[in-house]
Amino acid sequence: MNWLKQLYETYEENKQEIGEIKIRDNGQEYTLLPIAHTTQNAHIEVYVTSEGRFHSAYVIDKEDTGTTIPTTEDSANRAGAKVAPYPLHDKLVYVAGDYSDYTGENKTENFNAYIKQLEEWANSLYTHEDVKSVYEYLKNATLISDLIMEDILHEDSSGKLLKKWSKEMEEERGPKPDIFKVLPGDQQAAFIRFRIHDPVKEHKPIWKNKNVFNAYVNFYESQFEEEDLCFVLGKRLPKTTKHASKIRNAADKAKLISANDTSGFTFRGRFTDSEQVAGISYEASQKAHNALKWLIRRQGTAIGERVFLVWGQKNPDAPDLRNDSLSLTPDIKFNNEVVTKEGYAKEFSKALKGYRHNLPPEENVNIIILDAATTGRLGVLYYKTLIIDDYLDRLRNWHTTTVWKQSIKREKEKIYFFGAPSLKDIAYAAYGFSADDKIIRDTIERLIPSIIDQRPVPTDLARQTFQRASSPESMQQWMWEKTLGVSCALINNSLSKKGEGKDLAIEYDNEDRSYLFGRLLASADVLERRAHGADENRPTNAIRYMSAFSKHPARTWKVIREQLLPYQQRLGRQGIDVLRVMESVESTMHSTQYNDQPLTGLYLLGFSSQREELFKSKKDKEGEMTNE
Repeated sequence: MNWLKQLYETYEENKQEIGEIKIRDNGQEYTLLPIAHTTQNAHIEVYVTSEGRFHSAYVIDKEDTGTTIPTTEDSANRAGAKVAPYPLHDKLVYVAGDYSDYTGENKTENFNAYIKQLEEWANSLYTHEDVKSVYEYLKNATLISDLIMEDILHEDSSGKLLKKWSKEMEEERGPKPDIFKVLPGDQQAAFIRFRIHDPVKEHKPIWKNKNVFNAYVNFYESQFEEEDLCFVLGKRLPKTTKHASKIRNAADKAKLISANDTSGFTFRGRFTDSEQVAGISYEASQKAHNALKWLIRRQGTAIGERVFLVWGQKNPDAPDLRNDSLSLTPDIKFNNEVVTKEGYAKEFSKALKGYRHNLPPEENVNIIILDAATTGRLGVLYYKTLIIDDYLDRLRNWHTTTVWKQSIKREKEKIYFFGAPSLKDIAYAAYGFSADDKIIRDTIERLIPSIIDQRPVPTDLARQTFQRASSPESMQQWMWEKTLGVSCALINNSLSKKGEGKDLAIEYDNEDRSYLFGRLLASADVLERRAHGADENRPTNAIRYMSAFSKHPARTWKVIREQLLPYQQRLGRQGIDVLRVMESVESTMHSTQYNDQPLTGLYLLGFSSQREELFKSKKDKEGEMTNE
């Protein structure tokens, strides 16, 4: 129940956001819903006068992302033929008293249930003038005929609502009407929302009016009678056994809490009925679920159907542990001043201070992963609550130990920075850049404990990225460079846990066999690249033999060394600095090290560091020549 309690408290701490419609960077609207409210995609907006007469209507554009509507427990959970109307805005079959006249279906039961429920609210102590106006209009049962007169809905030749708009009709009646552009099915499925038209007094849209929200909450709560112990709040409150859906999006049918399986063994065997498992009050359920919906739409990330969410309790903003962009990593370009772990750690700590400054000292940070095993069942795959200092410390630890030179390709530009790869990039490095969403989200889920719980990176992931980084011939150049950076970062993470983490700067005193062989391979690669000149991106022999080199280094090095001779002759003195590195490394290696035992991950670190050092020395020389 802890995650429900945290969500409930998040709702309480952010009450000022209730009903405030905001827009995320991706254009998606989101709002913190009042209790007893949900969201629904509406298709038609109907204007009603203050006196309760039809004024006008229009078809709502597809870009309208959702309408906040009051709901009951039954309507929020209705399915199939169950009659359970929403209290105000709803489908035609409920709100149109003349529905049966225009469809041939006897649905008077639906309208009668709807209008009776609306009448009770309109005539209660908790009514609102806008609700009264809508009731006065709808009780006349003329909605569909009014919409046909307004040219919003359309009849067929027999006077019934058209099922679909065919190409033949375009020749007879003209272009396709707007209603058929926004509805996947026929007109009967249209969802209607209402608004008040008053030339004298301005009325806020009903689905954005906090006074209407509050009026309905008070009306609905006044009808609760039975109370029970709420396991979330620890006190007796009106109970519920029907909990919210539409958690990840407006079309989501999966629920986090459900116990409707009376024939299976969801609770049978331990309890005689579901209410003995745990009691949750209506208030706790509504506030927790509405907070979760708000947070997911505000800042959650969905990969396929899986949702990853990080939030602060009092201030929802918190640095995202996945780091799919450079927004968290400080904008540190690759240069001499920050190639050490210490330099990067200092810069990264500065970036985290901005987050720490905006969060209360007693703040909790929550991490949750949600996914559905079936259409109706949503599960919590991972949940953790940390105080803000612990969370930031663990982020800092990950980002300052899992570091290496990283590359990002944006259109035709490649951006290099020194830091940790994003979790999505680790998944791509391990399984290829065409990996599907399921593999990506499963990998991210497996990596989160490596950050939050400071566990080792899963061995198979580290091994997979190492093997792919050792096989550059299987991918494009930019893909391999990214994979190399990710693999080096994971190797560095493993070494850091032993207190042996590496800097990107070359370690001339490192006599590890794998590290030395990596330096040799890098010198061969750079020497041949220089000889290629303008065709510098052409694969070198060192790159082509990299996979074999990692498995049989001594034998493969002999082949690569022999193939370097023509390039040495072509370069002459221009390649002398590389040859000196090569000879220095060869002389450093003991005879016992020169064998065909497979190399460890350290060879990639030696390769990357030496390669970067030689690239930098070439640029320095070119700069000196330019200055002269």
